[in-house]
Order: sequence, then structure tokens, then C-alpha cells
Amino acid sequence: MNLRSLQEYLLEARNRGWAVGHFNVSESDQMRAICEAAAELNTVAMVGTSEGEARHFGYLEAVAFRQEFSIPVFLNADHHKSVEMAKKAVDAGYDSIHIDLSAKSFEENIAGTREVVEYARSEAGIKNKELGINIEGELGYLAGESKVQSEKIAVSEKDYTNPDQALEFVEKAGVNRLAIVVGNIHGISLDEPNLDIERIKKIRSIIPKEVALVLHAGSGILDEQIKAAIAAGIANIHINTDIRVVYTEALRKELSALPDETTPYKFDEKAKLALKDMVMAKLRLFGSINTI
Repeated sequence: MNLRSLQEYLLEARNRGWAVGHFNVSESDQMRAICEAAAELNTVAMVGTSEGEARHFGYLEAVAFRQEFSIPVFLNADHHKSVEMAKKAVDAGYDSIHIDLSAKSFEENIAGTREVVEYARSEAGIKNKELGINIEGELGYLAGESKVQSEKIAVSEKDYTNPDQALEFVEKAGVNRLAIVVGNIHGISLDEPNLDIERIKKIRSIIPKEVALVLHAGSGILDEQIKAAIAAGIANIHINTDIRVVYTEALRKELSALPDETTPYKFDEKAKLALKDMVMAKLRLFGSINTI
């Protein structure tokens, strides 16, 4: 049972200069590794499932699995690209919804995001959810996909989040969190992302203090830039590609070493431990240890 809301943890993170870690999963052993890592470091964490990951894991299954743990681990519906699917995650019992309509026009993005906000805060949405549902919107175009890229990903400043639009968006949409684009890209590119730290600072200075800034696509970003982004006002950082790479590489190595093993919980144990170690390293980088 979470004793404090995600909103409270995010505000504390911003005020004290650390960031809540968000880690994507598609398998139960991955979720267990993240929960165990957070528990050992006495910290809060978010576990996310994209639409594809949720279809594989199961919305209700993910909710039930998360409830095993007594530490503050919040379940987020990550990058849900339609109002319908976002509402499905609300109905399933997710703690948080990331409704990503950034590919639509500014007006359509606001309208669709607002619809999800209102649904999540309606009687249907808040039933049996004493801490409420935290809603994230997104503004700007985030290039790439969650994998190791074989080429450089072109990033244009015209796709970055417009600071002036950011204020209008959060006020009209009513979100708790805002995902911004400041040079970050999904996946791991051949060249390292170069974050626009000054833009983060400007957006942070414009939008209300209770709205948390989110940095997606944290994989592949240099540690120094991650720290600078947190200092500039980022309170929530997403990691996905690093998880997929670490887990898959460890699993391939174990399958190669044990070609006759056919019991999944035996051959995927080292992959789970490798993932747990990586998550712990990220949580330390984000400065979030001993935060509960």
C-alpha cells in the first residue's frame, strides 16, 4: 500500500533535486526485478507498460502483480496513443496514465488529454483509488523507437517542446505531469543525445510548480546530462531501451551456456539479476535512494 501519492513524491523530487525512476516492463520477472531494486534502495519507482507491453503482460495482470509489493511502486500506462486505450488502463486500476497525443495538432492534443483527465477524475475513474490517478501529457515530437539504432537519429529544434505552449497546454489539459522534448530520442542512437538544459529551465520556470516535468528516452544519455537535467527541473526519468538490451543480452548468454535447459525460471534468473543491477545503478544516478 502506497502511503503517499505519486504527486507528492514528484513534488518532493523536484524540491529536493532528485528524480523518480520510471522503468518499462513486458514480463513479470522484469517487474519483480525493478520492485526488488527499489525495495533494497528504499525508494519510490514507477513501472510502465506501453500499449504493446500491456497487451502482452495484461492490464489486469500488471495491476495484480504490482499489488504484491508494499513499497511505493506506481504502475503507469506509458505512451498510450488513444483516449480509448488510456481509459482502459484507468478501468484496469493503473495508478498513472501517460496519454501521448503529441502527434496530433496542439488543439487535438489538449482536447484528447483533457478527456482522459476528466475520465480519470470522474466517479468511475477514482473508484477505490484513494490516492487518485496521476495523468501525464506530452508536447513536442519525440523521434526514434525503443531499440538500439543502427544509424544516427536526426533531431530538429522545431520538434522541441515550445515553452510558451507548455503553459497553455498544462492549464487547459489539467495534467499532473508534462513530458517534454529537449533533444532526447527514443532508443540508443549512434550519436549521444545533447539535451537543451536551458530549455528545461525555461519550461520549469513557466509552468505551475505542482506539474512535474518528465524526461522520456533516458537510455543512452550521458550521466552528466542526466544530472544536469534533474538540476534544471526534471523530476521523472524514463528508461526502456537499456532494460531491453541488458535483459536480452543476459538471456541470450545464459541460453547459449545452457542449451539443454528448458525451464524458463531457471534460464532467465541471471537476466533478471542483470536487470536489477542496472535499475539500481539508474536509481542511484537519479539521486533517489532512501526517499521513502
